[in-house]
Amino acid sequence: MSSPSTVGTLGMEGRSRSFMQMMETIQQVAPTHITVLITGESGTGKEMVARAIHRLSPRREQTMISVNCGAIPEGILESELFGHEKGSFTGASETRKGYFEAAHNGTIFLDEIGEMPLSTQVKFLRVLETREFMRVGGTTPIKVDVRVLAASNRNLAQAVEQAEFRNDLFFRLNAVTVDVPPLRHRDDDIRLLTHHFSQVVADEHSIIFEGFTEDALIWMEDYAWPGNIRELRNLVERLIILEKGRQIDKVIIQRHMGQTPEGHRNLPVHLKKTTEQAERELIYRALIDLRMAVEDIRTMLLSKTQNVQPVNMTTPDNNTLDLKSMEQQLIEKALQIYHGNRRKAAEALGLGERTLYRKLKEYGLEDM
Repeated sequence: MSSPSTVGTLGMEGRSRSFMQMMETIQQVAPTHITVLITGESGTGKEMVARAIHRLSPRREQTMISVNCGAIPEGILESELFGHEKGSFTGASETRKGYFEAAHNGTIFLDEIGEMPLSTQVKFLRVLETREFMRVGGTTPIKVDVRVLAASNRNLAQAVEQAEFRNDLFFRLNAVTVDVPPLRHRDDDIRLLTHHFSQVVADEHSIIFEGFTEDALIWMEDYAWPGNIRELRNLVERLIILEKGRQIDKVIIQRHMGQTPEGHRNLPVHLKKTTEQAERELIYRALIDLRMAVEDIRTMLLSKTQNVQPVNMTTPDNNTLDLKSMEQQLIEKALQIYHGNRRKAAEALGLGERTLYRKLKEYGLEDM
């Protein structure tokens, strides 16, 4: 089993039982060439697991290419993965290699594999089985030696049942699985990770940080962390920067999380902040709330079932707000905060870029 020091050299920190069990599995599968499916909630660090597998593999000196299948528009994903021949479609002015060719002899990491269109899944399955493919518009098979790592925060078994993912591809990917534990199952790692992120943030921003009090650390250990490691890292960064490095206690954390000491959600305390600063904090907290149920939300909104009932939520002024209205407002605010940058907005919302594009069209927000 890995030691904490060895784990740290792989870019991940932890000593909890669930984390060390995951690391043991990583060390078992890394030296092989077998395809690995990495599962886990959004924000748990699936790409870091993929990089750890690559660094411990015989291919460590070769390239690892990461591809977010949910961020590439459906119409060009096949060309991006497998390349295309000159003249194969409008705008194809020259022959271009795809990611699989670029990763030859190395590793390719396909994130959000559950977002891959069914038509592209057919070609991907062929690569897994025969180690060859054809470029878009091509007629000559191309051999490639690539180790494939895939990741998903979707339930692929459920996607198979809904005819959104190929059954044969699922079983081919599911041969070896590494499940990344959520942060709420890693209580013993909270202090270690908080200290690690504090050092990184303080160094990046040249801030002298006075640390966290014991009651603050206890509060953090008791918190459920719906956004997982990403949420913890973002909170630590926000606390250190906005509090200008002063010591952080439980009261300060609760204020930044929009909670009263009794744990109830509240509106931001302005404390001489500008309207823009207060609004940014409110939206940040709302986005964290959205992540708490991101899988349920995505399943509901993307489901083709006609009998899905709208979920009502209560706003601070006791008015009801249906889930779609809340999502539309959050999308609008996220785009405002990131000045129309759809990639950053999608990441903040926990959505793939292609999913965000669909929602922008659904809500009539394409011009934002």
